[in-house]
Parts: sequence; structure tokens; C-alpha cells
Amino acid sequence: MVGLPARGKTYISKKLTRYLNWIGVPTKVFNVGEYRREAVKHYSSYDFFRPDNEEAMKVRRQCALAALRDVKQYLTEEAGQIAVFDATNTTRERRGMILNFAKENGFKVFFIESVCNDPTVVATNVMEVKLSSPDYRDCNSTDAMEDFMKRINCYQASYQPLDPDDYDRELSLIKVIDVGRRFLVNRVQDHIQSRIVYYLMNIHVQPRTIYLCRHGESEFNLKGKIGGDSGLSNRGKKFALALNKFVEEQNLKDLKVWTSQLKRTIQTAEALQLPYEQWKALNEIDAGVCEEMTYEEIRDQHPEEFVLRDQDKYYYRYPSGESYQDLVQRLEPVIMELERQENVLVICHQAVMRCLLAYFLDKSADEMPYLKCPLHTVLKLTPVAYGCRVESISLNIEAVNTHRERPEEAKKGPNPLMRRNSVTPLASPEPTKKPRINSFEEHVAVSSALPGCVPQEVPTQLPGQPLLGKACLRPVCHFLKVFSLLIFPR
Repeated sequence: MVGLPARGKTYISKKLTRYLNWIGVPTKVFNVGEYRREAVKHYSSYDFFRPDNEEAMKVRRQCALAALRDVKQYLTEEAGQIAVFDATNTTRERRGMILNFAKENGFKVFFIESVCNDPTVVATNVMEVKLSSPDYRDCNSTDAMEDFMKRINCYQASYQPLDPDDYDRELSLIKVIDVGRRFLVNRVQDHIQSRIVYYLMNIHVQPRTIYLCRHGESEFNLKGKIGGDSGLSNRGKKFALALNKFVEEQNLKDLKVWTSQLKRTIQTAEALQLPYEQWKALNEIDAGVCEEMTYEEIRDQHPEEFVLRDQDKYYYRYPSGESYQDLVQRLEPVIMELERQENVLVICHQAVMRCLLAYFLDKSADEMPYLKCPLHTVLKLTPVAYGCRVESISLNIEAVNTHRERPEEAKKGPNPLMRRNSVTPLASPEPTKKPRINSFEEHVAVSSALPGCVPQEVPTQLPGQPLLGKACLRPVCHFLKVFSLLIFPR
């Protein structure tokens, strides 16, 4: 990271780390400020950051070196793949030290500089984040604000921004200007750097709320069956109407509504009487040959699969189906678009909701498949400075409990004989698998069973095209945009 204090470096560091860990790239933040607080127990004033304070400069350099030693250990001994070095790094001398360290150890370096000259944005960042720092624990807000602004001035005098046109033209970097108003990218070298650039170009800091909920209770939920494309139960239809009332009470401006392409989410969205977009990426995890079966039937008919899934639920892939790991990859475009949007309601499915929730709450792959996402409950997510605040809101409509706790055997550790990713060999016959989406006529007939939820006009289905209802094709364009960026980085 590069930039003056209060420019959002730690915000970017933590958010980027959360994203990279979610997509399966082990990443860790090394915040030099925390090393400094450990070395200097009591912070007195901005004098510590004055460039002519030689004693303090020695301490700050030692803290940076200590952080770099930990970076080396993380990348070489702890299976880490990316280390985010979160510090100001405002001088060429300090960045040169980092480059030499990387060269000695065979590491790549990608610089992210946050530039912001808007005094209002800087002041807001100081008030919302910096004044709650341990440095100002026993200080009133006025004195703390004054001290921190003087601290910024200490860095300003010696600040040397990245110069991709001349001095730093050989470096790989991105300059984020005025909180994402403009970007300057230079010498992106690999796939991961491309993904980082694309992610940073999609996030924003505007206030917004994201609502996640599952569809109303379905007929298959009542029977204990997984997957499939069943319609809503009577209680599920009541939830759809209750969700409509809840959304109206929230009084949200320009609320976007997203669903999967499966019947139960579409029927739930129809009750809202709002335009909605259907995303194939939001479809429930594909259970392959186990679609439309109960867990008891899976245990009896596929006992080995039943045991294997319990051993490691994140990596296990249903034969001819998906794993949670696959689902995360499928949902990455959804996360990107969620980061671009403001207020959004996502009506989805249990496994999908777990994956999305794991991203926003920074949950590990081990925790993800066991996150509780009950039916007829809305999770209200509000992004805050360094994370996300979550509020669980039950709409008081009874529903079955579809949550399965982690088995005791799985808590003891993975079985050494575990098949982590099942792949059906090309030479083997493809197992019989039922279609997940029924005919257009059946879809319309079942949708009509929900009172007050019949669309005013029936959409036309183009030859060879999937049913889109009130949806649009923007998600398809989004996939193409991601694909072109990652395959042909510039």
C-alpha cells in the first residue's frame, strides 16, 4: 500500500484480503501501525511522526523491518500466497527497501496507491475511523482531530507519489484516485494482479444496504428433498407476501431485486410487485445425481457419497454436480456486481446465501457450509469501516428447519482417504440426472397459483434462449467483461 494517512489504505487492505481469501487465495494483512503500537506502548502526539525526529524514525524503520520478516515467514513457511503490507510507504527510499526485500526472496510486488485531495473525504475518514484508534483512546475528538491532521502534514512534506510515467514506469501498480473516480494502472503482470485491479475498480464507499434472504418455503423443503425446482408451499407464499410488506416498510430508494432462475425464488420475487433480475449464477448448488433426494435416501443409495460430504463439506463435489468451492467461483461475478450497486435484495438459496454471507462476514471455507441461513428470515447487511454489520430479521412465518449441523466425526479432522474433488471420468457413462428447470407452461401455471403475484404480461421465450421473465441480460454481459479482462490483461 502507498498513500498519506486517512486515504483508505487499511480499508482497501482489509477488503481486498477478504475477497482474496474468499476466492481461495490465502492472504494476510501486515499493518505496520500495529507493530508501532506494540513497540511504543503510549502514543503522545504527532511529534513522533516528524521527519526530523531521528529516534522515532529508527523505531518506525525497525517496525517496518519486523513486519517484513513476518511477511517472509507467512509466504515461505505458512502457505500464504499474498501478503498485504499496509503502511504509508510514501517515500522512494521506503519503497526501494520493499523492492530489495522482494528481490532477495523471489517475491513479486504490486503497489496500490490511494490518492485523495478532497478535504471533506479526508475529514470524514478521520472522524469515522481514526479517532477511534487506540492512539486516541483517552483523547477528546477535537484534540484528536487536530493532532491527526498535523500527523498528515508530517508525511505530506516528504511524500513522493508513484510516478508510472517516469521514475516508476517499470513497477506494477494501480493508483486509486479520489475514492475510485479515476484509476491509473501500470504493468499488470499476472492473473492475480488482473483480478486485484478489477476488484478495486468495482468497490465503492457510498452508504448502502444489502438484504439477503432465501426463497419462501418450498414443497421440496416440506419433503426434506434437496435441489430440484419445486414451487412454494402455502407458508412459502405467506412469506412472499410478508417480504413485500417488509420491503415497503424499509422505504429504500432504487432497490434492486435479484433472484435465481429457479421457480421458488421467482415466485417469492413476484409478490414484491417490483422489477427483478434473474441470475443463473444464483441457482442453488447442483447436487448432481443426488438432486431431488432426501438425506436419508442419499445415505441409503449413495452411502459413500454421504460419508465423503460430511468429511469436508466445502471441497466435496457431488457426482455430476458442484462443491461449495465451485459455487464460490460461480458467485464471483455476483459479488463484483454487489460491490458496484447500492441497495440490493438478493432472493436466493441456502448454499448460495452461505457463500455470499461468508464473503461479507469474512468467514473461512471451513465455516462457510455451516452458516445458519434459516427460511423466512432476512439478513440486513450494512458495510462499515472495516467490515460489515449484520442484523437478522425474522418475518414470523413458520417454516421447516433445513440446517444440518457439522457431524461430530467431521470435527475430529479429515479422513486421509477423503476424495476432495469428485470428477466423473470422460470414459464413464454420465449418470441419469433430472432437469432442474421445468417447462415454460408449468412455470407459468405454478406461478399463477400465488395470489396477487401474476405478472401483467407473459414474457416471450426466444428460440434456444432460457426463460428470463422480467429479467435482463446484463449478467451475461458481466460474465463476458470478466472473462475478457482475465484472459487478455492489458
